[in-house]
Amino acid sequence: MKKNLKKLFALGCTAALTLTTAGCSSSTSSNASEADTTAETSQEASADKEIYNVAIVKQLDHASLDEIANAVEAELDKIAEDNNVTIHYELYSGQNDQTTLKQIGDQAVADGVDAIIPIATLAAQVATVSAQQTQTPVVYAAVSDPEAAELTGIDYVTGTSDALNTEKIMDMIFAANPDVKNVGLLYSLSEANSTKPIADAKAYLDEKGISYTEQTANTNDEVITAASSLVADKVDAIFTPTDNVIMAAELAIFKDLAAAGIPHYTGADSFVRNGAFATCGVNYTDLGAQTADLAYQAITEGMDGMEDYYTAEGGIVTVNTETAKALNIDTAVFKDFGDVVEVKTTED
Repeated sequence: MKKNLKKLFALGCTAALTLTTAGCSSSTSSNASEADTTAETSQEASADKEIYNVAIVKQLDHASLDEIANAVEAELDKIAEDNNVTIHYELYSGQNDQTTLKQIGDQAVADGVDAIIPIATLAAQVATVSAQQTQTPVVYAAVSDPEAAELTGIDYVTGTSDALNTEKIMDMIFAANPDVKNVGLLYSLSEANSTKPIADAKAYLDEKGISYTEQTANTNDEVITAASSLVADKVDAIFTPTDNVIMAAELAIFKDLAAAGIPHYTGADSFVRNGAFATCGVNYTDLGAQTADLAYQAITEGMDGMEDYYTAEGGIVTVNTETAKALNIDTAVFKDFGDVVEVKTTED
């Protein structure tokens, strides 16, 4: 049984942004009588449909979160068609700023949305605080460690987790190069998603007697500097979890890492599509669709009986063939790790 939220963290900003819901389109006709009949028919049809309003809130803009948001929107459209209902949704980005996210969440609640779908951990935490008084359903997407983020045991909160199988990615590093002596760990201290995977990676490497070099960063410029430091340290490979800060800067670092002969293993396929070498994780399109389904269930059936969170299925190996060629690594080395998806670098 879920419990009411007691205290997540203190946020002191007030709502300053205005949310809008999508409006219905209208059409005109040269025949006034026909137009009136059409309008009446449209109104009757609308009256027969349930109408729901949803706020979708990305923590920030980058490929992973964009992919999830697109999938959520597509699934909500499908749900509306399949169930003969109307679902209005608006998409917002918090620009990785806690104050902005709180303003968005507070206004969504004030506007009486039926559910909030926050994407990524900070967005989920902030939305949970905004919805505390009204108990508006919060159905988050892509929170790697809901328990560490204090998003469990709350009766109006559920969502999907993209929990990472760190051991499997570590195994991939050594499958590609059994002679690895030093692994770089590149992540942000501000990302809750990174805490457990980095701890797991250290434990794995300690057990194997492999050294590691840590570099942390919280801005794009810091990520570039941190990556340059790892190149200078001549690490044999780099591991980054599902870290939104590093993901946002991947396009700025992948060429230098590849040129230095350093494969970058990451926690999501979006990194790989932006130039990183390889990952083994979840499909974010599937995760987004699953999140939308859960949100509709929460709206229409209530939260009773729903789990604290649902872990998305993983096991998909994604490899960037252009980066693999630059590194001179044969992608067939990963054939025993799961279905291998080959991609090329894009800036989407």
